[in-house]
Amino acid sequence: MKEEQARLIAECIKGDEAAIARFLEEYQPGVFKLTLSILNDPGEASEATQDTFIAAFRALRSYRERATLTAWLYKIALNISRSRLRKRNALERLQHTLISIFEVQIRHSSTPEDNVIRDEEQASIWKALDKLGEKHRIPIVLRYYHDLSIAEIAEIMNIKAGTVHSRLSIGRDRLRAHLEDLQNTTGEQ
Repeated sequence: MKEEQARLIAECIKGDEAAIARFLEEYQPGVFKLTLSILNDPGEASEATQDTFIAAFRALRSYRERATLTAWLYKIALNISRSRLRKRNALERLQHTLISIFEVQIRHSSTPEDNVIRDEEQASIWKALDKLGEKHRIPIVLRYYHDLSIAEIAEIMNIKAGTVHSRLSIGRDRLRAHLEDLQNTTGEQ
């Protein structure tokens, strides 16, 4: 795998169009999914994905195997997406994108009633998630939605693995408390 990846990177650096096409085919779906989950706009996510690959191809010579290639690309995508969010100052859009993506996945379940129940549960989770600050929300999204390892999250966020563990623990505790508050509020009505 590493030899194939190293060969692919070397061919991309040389400008081999077939290699670049293979590189994009393999990594673009994951990068797009990440940018979409952050930006909540397919058009903007597509632009951010393109920006990610432009930046990655420019920096490909500097890639070192300290992190997986996926983690390296996700770090670039996360930085580009964050920059776009700062420019338009719309962090709440993360919640809406995650809900819409998750609803598409849920609709494959067995009955319409199951879908409604799951939709309501997921809406509650994302409401609670939205109340978390970015430093706790992003590790949770990367870990539990994108299924990344602690090491990959640490690399993407440029923090230590212990810090990731800590932020995940605090984030889960705060998420649990927010969910309990939401449940108590809806139960009282």
